[in-house]
Amino acid sequence: MNRKTFLLAGAVLLAGLVGLSVAQARELTAFDLMKEGNRYVGEQAKDKVVRVRSEKSIGGLTPTIWFVEYYDSTASMKCTEVKFGAGKMLDVKRPMRLLAPIAGPDVPLDRAKLKFDSDKALKIALKEPLLERVKVKAAALKLELTKADGIVWNIKLWAAKTKQPEEDTSIGEILLSATDGKLVKTDLNISRVN
Repeated sequence: MNRKTFLLAGAVLLAGLVGLSVAQARELTAFDLMKEGNRYVGEQAKDKVVRVRSEKSIGGLTPTIWFVEYYDSTASMKCTEVKFGAGKMLDVKRPMRLLAPIAGPDVPLDRAKLKFDSDKALKIALKEPLLERVKVKAAALKLELTKADGIVWNIKLWAAKTKQPEEDTSIGEILLSATDGKLVKTDLNISRVN
């Protein structure tokens, strides 16, 4: 193989690897991470997701740090938690949940009922008319089963301050049904941006 052919083959290989990295770097949704988390838990916990939550997003509206909690009958607090950062598994642990004995065991979410993933839920929340006059800068999402409302997305939002737009402030939260995408509750206070 001559030098020109070798360099051309190297360039093609590099381009392919860059393309693969870009595809892998796509932002994974909560449902994607629920499936991915199965790789890191024991057989007794697979597909028994009880809660998915994110940290507050940074530099955009889509969170990059997520926690997927599984019901694990072998754990002392009945929970195994998988932490993800930018779609990659960062940690697996069995957290101490002090209220678990009082609250009772968590019930795994019925995956067949889940129709609205984190990306769709966030898009729906951002269409709330109260948000038209503010610049939403960050979000944190939590998917869980509630006694009153069923399986819901609790979406906390932060918006830019009026006088200091580089800073943000919490403006409240929106609850959406994960089964039909309907608004369950709005608790926003956009006056906090002033």
